[in-house]
Amino acid sequence: MALWLSLSAHAQIPSSESPGIQSADVVVNGEVVFPVRGISAFPAGKRARQIAEQIVILAKDNSFSPDALTIRDTSWGSEIDARGHRLFTIVDADVALQGPGIERRVLAETYRQRIAEVIRDYRRDRTPRVLLANLGRAVLILALLAGVLFVSVRGFRWLEALLERHFKQRLVALENRTIGSLILQAEQLWQLLRTTLKLFRTLLAVLAAYVLVNIVLGLFPWTRQLSLLLLDYLITPLLRIGTAVLDYIPSLVFLLVLIWIVRYAIRVTRLFFAAVAHQRLQLKWFEAEWAWPTYRIVRAVLILVAIILAYPYIPGSGSDAFKGVSILIGVLFSLGSTSVIANIIAGYTMTYRRAFRVGDRIRIEQTVGDVTDIRVLVTHLRSLKNEEVILPNSKILNSDVVNYSSLAKERGLLLHTTVGIGYDVSWRQVEAMLLSAADRTEGLLRQPRPFVLQQALGDFAVSYELNVYCDDASQMMQLYTALHRNIQDVFNEHSVQIMTPHYMGDTPEPKFVPKDEW
Repeated sequence: MALWLSLSAHAQIPSSESPGIQSADVVVNGEVVFPVRGISAFPAGKRARQIAEQIVILAKDNSFSPDALTIRDTSWGSEIDARGHRLFTIVDADVALQGPGIERRVLAETYRQRIAEVIRDYRRDRTPRVLLANLGRAVLILALLAGVLFVSVRGFRWLEALLERHFKQRLVALENRTIGSLILQAEQLWQLLRTTLKLFRTLLAVLAAYVLVNIVLGLFPWTRQLSLLLLDYLITPLLRIGTAVLDYIPSLVFLLVLIWIVRYAIRVTRLFFAAVAHQRLQLKWFEAEWAWPTYRIVRAVLILVAIILAYPYIPGSGSDAFKGVSILIGVLFSLGSTSVIANIIAGYTMTYRRAFRVGDRIRIEQTVGDVTDIRVLVTHLRSLKNEEVILPNSKILNSDVVNYSSLAKERGLLLHTTVGIGYDVSWRQVEAMLLSAADRTEGLLRQPRPFVLQQALGDFAVSYELNVYCDDASQMMQLYTALHRNIQDVFNEHSVQIMTPHYMGDTPEPKFVPKDEW
């Protein structure tokens, strides 16, 4: 018996001596008797079925005694005979299947004893006494299964009621101390707990039914093979999973080490760029506002390198299905992310171009507003009418950007307005009045001094341009309003009419507002 167990253990190891030779199990009465070899001309499966049919014929013949099996050695193998007829021949390939150190004669004797044992079991399992006993066992096992299912259902209901009772008390306590959103989260947690209990109950019931039904099927010779198949359906995936997990441990260790290294590198990189962003670390060639965009680029590069290094160690990365899905995702990403990538590149390009910063007042085409947020894909502006304008970075990159704030603090922003004055008024007086209006306007810079330019000598009037400086671009519209008011006041005080924008002819009334009509 010990020798047979050893041979059965060897039979589970597939042979790779020759790709043209295969092995198959001889199955009788729902049990594996022994493995045999085959060749391409005589497949192992066909040979195993023929041997099993011969054994079944002998088992059904009650006049045949299992002890009548004999062994006869020949030049090509050892024959097992029954009543002078050859049952099958054990060849050297069958011996090689069991591994080294096994003699053909010993293997033949082991097979003869195993066949005799199978014949006895075949006859015994079909006797009325054994069938009735197994039937009784089957009824008891099915009753046990029904009891297990009943107890599991009642037990889980009791457990669910107990948890619900205590959990609802907890909900009442939360209702008195917290807001509604937290109570909603508690309700969601309870639903998750109930779902987990139901799933565990279902798995337990299925496992119990599988085990007990498998035992019942194994009691009868007609369903014993089905029992072995059901057991194989469960054990084979588990063995494959276990083997795959054990084989994957070195790759898993590599991935864990790689993840730790990448996380440490990202953390160190973040600390470095945080110091640059908060100006604790100053670099002459690197602006502080570049810190976080550059950190995101470096982080993306580190993650990309990590993915490239980890790809060969991902389970199933070498399979055709994995490669096909990867190609499909790449194609979809390429087709659907063109504009996204363009906006990302434009966003980083504008960052390093230093076209504007958060808080700057800018003009992009016809849109004027203050920059409130600069993101990777879009830039947010608050218009002069307090409207939020969201512009794609790719559009900004391809447009002219006027930044009113970038030079305002250091050199001053130049505001300018134009008035048309007739030839009957001295240009010296006009310039003096414009400069006086500028001096009256609060919020303008006194240095550099305002100045006046004569832009054109028109048909009816001279165009004077008043230029003033301010250091706060966000107040430019208010300053324009105040400046225009003061210009009107000064010209009215000196009874000088403004002929802008169009002058067609003199009217009987004066072209200014007297002080008593202000």
